[in-house]
Amino acid sequence: MYICLVLILAALSTSEKSVASTPTRSSTEIVTPPAFTYNATTFLLHGEPYIIIGGQMDPQRIPYQYWRDRLAKARAMGLNTIFSYVYWNLLEPDPGMWAMDNPQNDIAKYFTIAQEEGLHVVLRPGPYICGEREWGGFPYWLSTVPGLIVRTYNDAYLHYLKIYLEKLATELRPLQVTEGGPMLMVQVENEYGSYGSNHNYTSTLRDILLQNYDVPLYTNDGTNDWTLYGGSVPDVLTEIDGGPTYGFPARDKYITDPAQLGPLLDGEYYTLAPDNWGENVAHQTTDGYPSLVEGFISDITFVLNPSNSISLYMFHGGTNFGLSNGAIWQNYSKVFTTSYDYGAPLDESGRTTDLYFTLRNLIQKYVPNGSIPEPPANIPRLSIPDIELTPMASLFDLDKPTMSKATPVPMEDLDQAYGFILYEHKITKDLEGILLPGDRARDRVIAYVNGKKVGAIDSTYIYPQNLTVSVKSGDKLQLLVENLGRVDYYSPPSNTYNALLDPHKGILSNVTIGQSILLGWDMYSLPMDELPAPARVVPTITDLMPPVYYYGDFLIDQIAGTDTRALDTFIAVPNGVKGIVWVNDFMLGRYWIVGPQQSMYLPGTVLKPGAVNKIVILELEPTFNSTTIAQGQSERVWGNFPDPDYP
Repeated sequence: MYICLVLILAALSTSEKSVASTPTRSSTEIVTPPAFTYNATTFLLHGEPYIIIGGQMDPQRIPYQYWRDRLAKARAMGLNTIFSYVYWNLLEPDPGMWAMDNPQNDIAKYFTIAQEEGLHVVLRPGPYICGEREWGGFPYWLSTVPGLIVRTYNDAYLHYLKIYLEKLATELRPLQVTEGGPMLMVQVENEYGSYGSNHNYTSTLRDILLQNYDVPLYTNDGTNDWTLYGGSVPDVLTEIDGGPTYGFPARDKYITDPAQLGPLLDGEYYTLAPDNWGENVAHQTTDGYPSLVEGFISDITFVLNPSNSISLYMFHGGTNFGLSNGAIWQNYSKVFTTSYDYGAPLDESGRTTDLYFTLRNLIQKYVPNGSIPEPPANIPRLSIPDIELTPMASLFDLDKPTMSKATPVPMEDLDQAYGFILYEHKITKDLEGILLPGDRARDRVIAYVNGKKVGAIDSTYIYPQNLTVSVKSGDKLQLLVENLGRVDYYSPPSNTYNALLDPHKGILSNVTIGQSILLGWDMYSLPMDELPAPARVVPTITDLMPPVYYYGDFLIDQIAGTDTRALDTFIAVPNGVKGIVWVNDFMLGRYWIVGPQQSMYLPGTVLKPGAVNKIVILELEPTFNSTTIAQGQSERVWGNFPDPDYP
């Protein structure tokens, strides 16, 4: 479906787009050009042509102590602009409970440092940002508001997003280029055309942003006719992502309203892709694939030769610390790893790569006088010898259930964002048959009978295994359900649009064995936001037992100077199956033997030189005859291994 728009291209092809009309001036008055604007072909900064050579780098994925280092390296690669998502769920983890005083969420400080390092910024505030983040950056609690539907014209949703956008604007408005700051533009929503076409919704977003910012707005969408139609917004500059050789012609073919046209920008040129868990999923890298790099060079040259603009997605990916990764639903859960290395020019630990220098050499040709700073040398990472880990407590040592009901409830009904739920049921009659945990596994279910593991059901497989169980009256059935990451995107999209952005985790609907519905459940909320105290009775490790916490101590030598990057390392649990790692009470994220990620980035900012450091892991599948260890690797190793739960 298309809307025919009146064409006035001839009259407006050279007119400048500005954020406010310019009053009539006398012939002797000096006219100050708008701080940032554009005409039909060119962005203009203080009246002079400005080619955006940008890269995506999100502050909330990077330890705030390292922001300046990463931004300086962006400038040294030849970038002049940083594009940044903002994650609503980290700013407002609970309704009305703002976490902007957390230095990790100080977006204004990040933008200020960017300016100090010679960079401009483009703000991408969402409220939906995708970005392989939990529920696309939405806070989980939106799903608990009666009648609220995200990403559409819905009163409840618009109420909360307006509060969020205005709160963020209060912090960032002084940093606009119109106020002498670095912010050039603000994006409206994110790739909305891949989701819907409700222009009442996106126009309302536009109006909220116009009330709060004085810089130009733009949209960013895929290059199909229906994505550009659905995502474009009246009176807002339309831009594309993906391949520029077909994307730029598509923009100019399918967008015909002159009020939405202007210079060409590839707002997300993909330098590679993120990693997802799977025993047959290789790490995304350009190492050993020269044809990929040649393609990047060709595309970037295609963009910059005629003075068009580009943003590399990602320049530096960073890390989905904790349990903050998202997932794509493709009739199975394609779950993203803790690492967001992305095969980017600046790797997850902030070190420059071969790709970095290849792109730097290319970009330097388009920088006036080739004048960009030299990048600092990479600092070697720390190696930590094997740390023997000791059993500390069982995950199932729980006092009382959070809720008891006839039928299971999902995680959101327990006011829980992340982690696990343990569902317990006392069997009342002998049963044998296939165990079905509600409508489907959301996302990984480990089943126990009388405290002994009987199998796993995992939605990361297209065909989760059928788990047949045999239970007797009086047995205790326990289902440990893990939230592997809320869906941030549905694939493949289609021009019929999709409304599937499912936020629910845990068990939805009845649990059955064969044809029998199991009624009567105790539910224990396990959000993983606190570590347990050591148990009085240390668990004895046996095969097929419930999950166990382990702990260990290690000493880091005092280092000269204050550069904590010398303490950066990668923590691996080489004989672990699946679990979570904390160092000094900071949750790094998940490990999983299937790979491709086999270790977690541990920033030196977390460690205590000259002191004892504490490591805790939660191993979901302890094994009897092996010593559990952790180690710090100075060089990361990627790899894949078979899933022991899916022989």
